[in-house]
Amino acid sequence: MGQGIAEMLAAAGLEVVLLEKTEAKLEDAIRRIELSLDKQIEKWGITWAEKKLILARIEKGVSMQSELEDCQLIIETIDEDLEAKLELFRELDAACPESVILASNTSTLSLTELAGATRSPHRIIGLHFVHPAARIDIVEIVRGLKTSDATYERTRSFVEETIRKKGVMVYESPGFVTTRLICVLINEAMHTLSEHVATAEDIDAAMRIGYHFQYGPLELADRFGLDAVLASMERLFREFGDLKYRPHHLLRQMVRAGHMGVKTGVGFFRYDEEGDRLP
Repeated sequence: MGQGIAEMLAAAGLEVVLLEKTEAKLEDAIRRIELSLDKQIEKWGITWAEKKLILARIEKGVSMQSELEDCQLIIETIDEDLEAKLELFRELDAACPESVILASNTSTLSLTELAGATRSPHRIIGLHFVHPAARIDIVEIVRGLKTSDATYERTRSFVEETIRKKGVMVYESPGFVTTRLICVLINEAMHTLSEHVATAEDIDAAMRIGYHFQYGPLELADRFGLDAVLASMERLFREFGDLKYRPHHLLRQMVRAGHMGVKTGVGFFRYDEEGDRLP
């Protein structure tokens, strides 16, 4: 999600700092952004000159202290690990001036809890982009308990006026709107598959064609990352205690086997290095 958001912002004409843990991860992220841009060139979506401009707007960095000084908005996109996010927000709060908005792309974690790790909870907000961020024109703007009106209005202006996406205001609740609903659909698709009602291909075709989805629920899970889907469902199940959120055993099996979807090349379907479905 981080590299997708960075690409989308740079394509919108914004200067972006893409921060990663290591140089190797940073170079891999840039390589994947280049692959994404090359695919758009092949489809006549952008020109070579536009690709160069987009890449030129992305500054690479691995040092939080030196790279974030001039940023007005920071969007955190690390793994759905509460302790890791809490630690990161403590570091961001200490490193960034009071005027900087600190946003999280979390799909299930509490913004109020993340804000509680900082000295300035009023500037913490959720910006939940839907994958793929460049092509989906909806962003959930999630208010924590102490998110200020000024932070919300600045963030809404950024979403709707700067990057031209539809902002949906969401009051904090596990899974918000999109994750809460799509996880139930993905889980039910796994039940349908395990009961041999239809093949994975036909289940996805039924939903993709019948309801005008861009991807069927099983391929969507592959693209989210099956480990990320499992983490989201486990948290929803803990928070609500409702059996409809209990992850299907097939999901757990696939994650244990290392079949994470696009990121590993195999999930419910197989994928090449560029993320395209293989026959």
